[in-house]
Amino acid sequence: MPRARRKMRRRRVATAAVGTAVVAGTAGAVHHHQNKRYAQQDYEEQQQYEQAYQEGASDAQAQQAAPPPEQYAAPAPQEDITDKLQQLAGLHESGVLTDEEFAAAKGKLLAG
Repeated sequence: MPRARRKMRRRRVATAAVGTAVVAGTAGAVHHHQNKRYAQQDYEEQQQYEQAYQEGASDAQAQQAAPPPEQYAAPAPQEDITDKLQQLAGLHESGVLTDEEFAAAKGKLLAG
């Protein structure tokens, strides 16, 4: 084979090898970039999951620590109406309340 042909053949082989290296390097870089992006997406999804879990756990703790609803709470102690009437009568008898004031206070007490 003449020398010029061998040189030309070597150049073609070298050009093909360089082209293959460029393609392989580009493919590797793209693959690395995709893996990095997918890892970032997985990380963000994991953070969202953990945040939702923490919010749910704190809500559950708040519900457990909450005081019972009013329907289950003990009723407020009511003063006995007879005791109040006796107090009013005592004030009326001692002269602190007039007949009109006593009647008005007794009416309020009995009405509500």
